[in-house]
Amino acid sequence: MYDNLPVVYISILLGILAIVAVILLRQIIKTRKVENRFSSLQKKLTKERGTAKEYYELASIYLDKKLFVQAVQLLQKALKVADEIEEENKALIYNALGFAHFSQEQYDIAIRNYKEAIKLYPEYTIALNNLGNVYEKKQLTTQALDTYKEVLKIDEKNSIAKRRVESLEKRFVTK
Repeated sequence: MYDNLPVVYISILLGILAIVAVILLRQIIKTRKVENRFSSLQKKLTKERGTAKEYYELASIYLDKKLFVQAVQLLQKALKVADEIEEENKALIYNALGFAHFSQEQYDIAIRNYKEAIKLYPEYTIALNNLGNVYEKKQLTTQALDTYKEVLKIDEKNSIAKRRVESLEKRFVTK
């Protein structure tokens, strides 16, 4: 029985190493794919005018890299060429703009962009949640609570809004 113990340990170790190798390989492939798309979009958009989708896609990569100033510039370009896209897609751009400004602690500009996204697409729960979050950052608890309750009217199972409403309501009870 004890003679097979080293073989079992080595087999387990090899199994763990194989799993780690697969996970690592998948991450490398994913990162390389994103970097290739990033590079091709950058080259294209420096040479010629792009579509709103291309500007949005490149801005999203910049947001992932936490390069918010560059993302804002690209999202603004996307809005300038966004005449041909639907209101829902414009709402996505405004929400991303709001996020970029929020990440730079430009809360008033973020609020304005989130509100624009919601005006274009009133059922946009992500933008509503983001608006509630920025209200909380600005210590506007009543507006935050109202915004999260609005999310729950649209999507009663929204876990973020549920959690935030419960937390904010506890603050009002304790005051």
